[in-house]
Amino acid sequence: MVSDLGRRLVGLTDRFYDRVRDPAAQQAAHGEAASDFSALRGAKYCVLVSYKRSGEAVPTPVWFGLDAQERLYVRTAAGAAKVRRIRANPQVRVAPANARGRPTGPPAEGTAHVLQSEEEQRAEAALRANYGVGRTLYEGMSGPLGVDVVYLEVTPA
Repeated sequence: MVSDLGRRLVGLTDRFYDRVRDPAAQQAAHGEAASDFSALRGAKYCVLVSYKRSGEAVPTPVWFGLDAQERLYVRTAAGAAKVRRIRANPQVRVAPANARGRPTGPPAEGTAHVLQSEEEQRAEAALRANYGVGRTLYEGMSGPLGVDVVYLEVTPA
């Protein structure tokens, strides 16, 4: 269960990242898309583009893991706006990017969904493989208390 404090922290975090996002992140929502996620191999960040009900694209830079079957995994706050958008419309785009979301390679189309708890282990393994202990330390020090997390899985469209 997410506490009221947790909800407020998620909202503040969303607003912070909206402000620091590179304006070029919108480029991932447009143009021709690659047919697979191969451009993401070796990248530490990607921009995940989800869509509002109005059709407006919302790019979000994220840490991710990619498994051998080219499934992309993201760990995020359960109350994050991107989770609500993906539940309403699972069509997304992903592109390798810098930490602020500026694309560094071609976007690819995918289909996203929130994993069930029994599926989270493979997502965590993919994230751990991409970041190692650095991510664990970062999330341990910066993870707000009272915030539930979910894992997203994105498969190529």
